[in-house]
Amino acid sequence: MAEHPNAARIRDGYAAFRKGDIAVLNDLFADDIVWHQAGRSQLAGDYRGRDAVYEFLGKLMEITHGTFQVDLEAAFANDELGVALVIASSSVNGESLAVREAHIIRMRDGKVAEFWYTSTDQYAFDEMIG
Repeated sequence: MAEHPNAARIRDGYAAFRKGDIAVLNDLFADDIVWHQAGRSQLAGDYRGRDAVYEFLGKLMEITHGTFQVDLEAAFANDELGVALVIASSSVNGESLAVREAHIIRMRDGKVAEFWYTSTDQYAFDEMIG
């Protein structure tokens, strides 16, 4: 069975994030994307619009001194929804963390319109980020 095109788009997005390829992310993220950052850390909240999402990601990289990364394990999608299973890792002040996450992605016309995540250890992530 062939992979759904949205699953391929999601895979490409994670590869682009890993390489810092903003051109691919610009093509993948809808202009009006809504990113829901769970938890109680200083970064928790909703980010509306591509620029706000990039600002959030920039702050995440700043806090983790550029160590934050996401390794995609699997991606599934249909016309409207996608799920990515990942391992997210980072280091802050000599403390390292790696957690499994599920990312839920609402697609619209082949673009990420909305993003949520759930972590296997939200408290540890929040504590690391502050």
